[in-house]
Amino acid sequence: MSININVDGVTKRYGDVTVIDNLSLHIREGEFFTLLGPSGCGKTTLLRMIAGFNSIEQGDIYFNERRINDVEPAKRRIGMVFQNYAIFPHLSVRKNVEFGLRNMDVPRKEVADRAQEYIELVQIGKWADAMPDRLSGGQQQRVALARALVTHPDVLLMDEPLSNLDAKLRVEMREAIREIQRRVGTTTVYVTHDQEEAMAVSDRIAVMRDGVIQHLGTPRELYHRPANEFVASFVGRTNFLQGTLAAGAGGSELSVAGATLEVPDIPAPASATPVIVSVRPEQFVLDPQATSGIPATVRDGMFLGMNTHYALELADGTQVEAVQESEYEDGLATGSQVFLDVKRHRVNIYSADGLTNLRSHDAALAGAE
Repeated sequence: MSININVDGVTKRYGDVTVIDNLSLHIREGEFFTLLGPSGCGKTTLLRMIAGFNSIEQGDIYFNERRINDVEPAKRRIGMVFQNYAIFPHLSVRKNVEFGLRNMDVPRKEVADRAQEYIELVQIGKWADAMPDRLSGGQQQRVALARALVTHPDVLLMDEPLSNLDAKLRVEMREAIREIQRRVGTTTVYVTHDQEEAMAVSDRIAVMRDGVIQHLGTPRELYHRPANEFVASFVGRTNFLQGTLAAGAGGSELSVAGATLEVPDIPAPASATPVIVSVRPEQFVLDPQATSGIPATVRDGMFLGMNTHYALELADGTQVEAVQESEYEDGLATGSQVFLDVKRHRVNIYSADGLTNLRSHDAALAGAE
């Protein structure tokens, strides 16, 4: 069975410190939902509140229509996968997977059949009778995943499950976790500080900061229309430039780094307004033949096969990064003077305090439905 989760105005305090303050969100049935943010932002605290390991000072959490605030963790029908695997070192892989079923008084034949089903699902059949110390980190994490899923939980909770793996294994395991979750369909809440990992596995992501959800949306929405300056900086790489937005003949005009650019798809302000412009490296247009735009000097270029990464300095001394598709011919030489344009329909423009995206802040902040 898979369920939806409603978090309604929950608060968590440790003494005088409020870690989560009146937070609400809705996690849909069968969804792979990720809590993303830096260390200390409250994401693991919220996960532990859903699991029942942390108390709730205010608000309610529901699994479907069932209020679970006072339900013991063992009775919430959850599966947990931890950062440190938490598999039993004295039990074989098979017995680790069977453990939860045996505690549920499942008939012996069903225990064996269901354990084998999930051992095969996570592709550890070859090691079913091995001891955990014979397994790699990725294999141990597969054991932990099988053990969590074999009991048919309503909710699967995963707390930084890949952080102890090396880079190659993390990529392999995030692909495996996403594929297995799609096949099983269990509502999944996943905690990570790794934005690339979150983008790869999630249906939707809640970016958190200081116990507050800054933006809730799909990976595509978060990357292309981040709700505020913090989300833009945390999800992917970006360049921030100071600019001014004003009314022009064809709509709004953006003055930034010595150039004036038309941005007709943004409503013109009543008077010139200071703004912050977020330009991701691939959103710069670097044309060696251009004679107008944002003046810049090439400080370095790095050929990386498909793309070439350039470090540039603008006239006011601001350092920016631009990524361009590589050509067979040599790239721009260090010291070259160039003019930059931007892909104007893709850049984001924020209020001077960085809190509001002037392009689509209403949609970006459409939160916890």
